[in-house]
Order: sequence, then structure tokens, then C-alpha cells
Amino acid sequence: MSQPESAVADAQAGGRSAQEPLAKLAQRYGLRRAIARPRFHVYVRQLWERRHFILTYATSRNVSKYSSSALGQLWQVLTPLLNAAIYYVMFGLILGGKGDIVNYPAFLLTGMFVFTYTQRSFTAGAKSISSNLSLIRALHFPRAALPLAYTIQELQQLAISMGVLGLIVVMTGEAPNWYWLMIPIVLTLQTMFNVGAGLVIARLGSSMRDLNQLLPFITRTWLYASGVFFSIQEKVVGSLELPQWVANVMYLNPAASYIEWMREILIGTYNDSVGHHPPTMVWVSCVFWAVFALGFGFWYFWRAEERYGRG
Repeated sequence: MSQPESAVADAQAGGRSAQEPLAKLAQRYGLRRAIARPRFHVYVRQLWERRHFILTYATSRNVSKYSSSALGQLWQVLTPLLNAAIYYVMFGLILGGKGDIVNYPAFLLTGMFVFTYTQRSFTAGAKSISSNLSLIRALHFPRAALPLAYTIQELQQLAISMGVLGLIVVMTGEAPNWYWLMIPIVLTLQTMFNVGAGLVIARLGSSMRDLNQLLPFITRTWLYASGVFFSIQEKVVGSLELPQWVANVMYLNPAASYIEWMREILIGTYNDSVGHHPPTMVWVSCVFWAVFALGFGFWYFWRAEERYGRG
């Protein structure tokens, strides 16, 4: 007879073990809770073992998302392009936001595509647990697989968008150069940040039901503060004549840092038009947020592993 069967038999027989607290009885026979949180390194290993599930789940969601629309996957590119067109008319033409920026279309599209990747990862992460309660309650797997899959889904969509962005940047007069080889580095750091931020917001969204109602206001404010429509350097130091440290503080915004670094890689005329840039500040901010968000996000999400799917 196995140990679990022996424990049940002792309890049913009304013997000595039946008088023990259930926790001590389970400990004596080596029983553990089915949903007990594993140690952190074990948790990471379990996620790696399910990497094929995560990738397949993300791909299937990506394919099915636009399956019912006539244009299908084209909406992955059309949505940010249409948003950028609206913002170009409003902020670039009507409000004169393009100022002294020579290649404003490429400037704006780069900001929109990069910010949209983080924004969508952030929003999707908030719903990753609450939208999959039936799956969580039916199957046993590391719950972090869900926010990870949602971020990978957004990364797959970004790959198409970046291809379109590259063509547009070339069409607007920019020439490809060796600096473009740094694009995967920037996107890797941004993905690390998105994964960490998605895990944090996933835990918050699993218990705060009203968070999804607040997110549109939060992300919209974040959009306006990230230099998507204007150059932080030109606006803060140039037009407003504020000290350089004010611009440096604004670059600490992770979205602004990834946008700025991508612009410096893709758009040579942008660098010439706004003059001095603080590349060291941008790089440090990008690396810091990637490492900090990923480490803290996994730890923060893992701490509540036992609570997901309850209630």
C-alpha cells in the first residue's frame, strides 16, 4: 500500500493518526498541497519546460484574433498606422508639434510602434489571469506562462510592424546603416521590460477587478509623457529652456527611453535636427528597466502563485 493510501486508511480507521491535525498527518506521510508554490528556481525551470506550450498558445491567439475580420492579420499594421495618421494631423499639423524635426513622419511612427508594443503588453497582461480562470482551475501549470504568452503574442505582432516601419523610414529618406544591427538589442531589452511589467500588472489585475477600467486612462497619460509626439530634448531644453537634468529625468520613463534609442538608431536626420542627445542616459535607463522589471516581475508574480484562480 502506498503512503497516501496508508494515510487515508489510518484516518478512516479512527486510529491514532486520525486524532492528529491534518497538516501534521500530511507531513508525516510526505503529502503536499496540489497547488503549493514551488521554489523560485523550480518555478523558472517549470516555465522553461513548458516553453513550447507558451509559444503555441501565443501563436494560436495571434492567428485567431483577426480570423473573423476581412483584412485579417493586416490589422496588426493598420491599427498603429491609422493611429499615427490621426496623431500626425492633430499634433504634427494642427498643433505644430513637428517643429524643427526634419523627418517627422518617421519620428512619429517610430514612437507609435515602440510605445504600442509596451502599451498592448501592459494591457494584455492585466487580463491574462482573469480571462483564463477556467484554464487555471482545470490544469496545473506555472501561471506565469499566461502573461508570458500574451507578451510573446504582442512581440509577434511587433515583428510585422517593424518590417513596415523599416520600409517607411527608408521611403522617407533614411538610409540603412550598421546601427540598424542594434535594433534586436533594443527590442530584447524592451521585451524583458514588457514581460516584467506584464507579470506585475497580471497579479494586480487578478485581484483588482476595476484595474481594467483604469488602464486606458493610465496608458493614455503614459503616452503623452513619453515623447511620442515631440522630442523631449528639443521641447524641454530647446523650447522651454529648462536644464538638461529635467530632460534626463523624463528619459527615466522606460517607454521614453526605448523610443529615444530606437529613433537614434533609425533616423539620422532626427539626431541632426535636435542637436545634443544624452545617449548614455538612454542606454542606462533601458538596461536598468529591463533587468529590474524582469527580476522583480517574476518574483512578485511568483509570490502569489497559490492565489491565482481562487474566488
